[in-house]
Amino acid sequence: MSRTAALHAISTEIPSRPARAAHAGPATIAEISSGLLAERAATSPKYLYDSLGSKLFEAICELPEYYPTRTEASIFEQYGGEIAQAVGTGSTLIDLGAGNCAKAASLFPLLHPAQYVPVDISRDFLTEAVHGLQQRFPHIEMTALGLDFSRSFHLPASVRPARRVFFYPGSSIGNFAPHEAISFLRRMRANEQGDGGLLIGVDLIKDGAVLDAAYDDAIGVTAAFNLNMLRHLNHLIGADFDVTQWRHRAFFNAEESRVEMHLEAREALVVGWQGYERHFGRGERIHTEDSYKYTRRGFIDLLQEAGFAATRTWTDDAEWFAVIHAKAIGD
Repeated sequence: MSRTAALHAISTEIPSRPARAAHAGPATIAEISSGLLAERAATSPKYLYDSLGSKLFEAICELPEYYPTRTEASIFEQYGGEIAQAVGTGSTLIDLGAGNCAKAASLFPLLHPAQYVPVDISRDFLTEAVHGLQQRFPHIEMTALGLDFSRSFHLPASVRPARRVFFYPGSSIGNFAPHEAISFLRRMRANEQGDGGLLIGVDLIKDGAVLDAAYDDAIGVTAAFNLNMLRHLNHLIGADFDVTQWRHRAFFNAEESRVEMHLEAREALVVGWQGYERHFGRGERIHTEDSYKYTRRGFIDLLQEAGFAATRTWTDDAEWFAVIHAKAIGD
């Protein structure tokens, strides 16, 4: 039976229940429903980032256990001059998953972009961040794009075509499985216009205990971030998730070279939305995020398969994290 047919069968076999208002469009509701009704329930990590989720992630970045943000920042601080020389100035800097725009803004004095294009799925959070940034850097043209770039990526005419440099920090590329990362990077390559490049942060493989702690901190901020997604789903698809019935789980899967995040049912329960219903047994999980970790050589090979050649790589002294500048092959 196809996934579509299965969804239809489930929706028509259950009794009707009061529906909550859904605020997402049909395509988003269908995508989320498909994941929740799969044999192993899952959601896209992009749904972690509503306005509150974005603020909680900001808090995660300040935690002592969460090394990626400060380690990447130390690389930019130590090698900023070299990075600026490799990337060049006067570019159209396209910041993917920009969040509060702080990482890109820290590079403005080095890169001197002609145009800054922050892109994020959380439109309201992005708008607020860009408003403050424009007051600090009035000489830089800014074009904020609130969109889901994980699905498709077509830049509007308002984005300058010359010297497009895609900035993708924070190891967010790890949220894609390797084959998905290649497809994503190829879409980026198609928008690159031949004279720009890519500046990307990559989390490297390290001790599993370090990784486990980074995604399951002692005071529970990451747990709140993960659980908040249920509240977001309630808003998007009109679901009736009770956050108190779920717990956060995160661990490093060495075989797959990824950290996995899940939400685990504390008890047997039923969730309903838009004519659908899903029974969860005690201990059953919703897989909410993967964060793949790479060797330096492994990620450079992945870049090459996607049509990019690494020109420079910078790491911290412990080689926990890498920042890579790449150009499209043939440029």
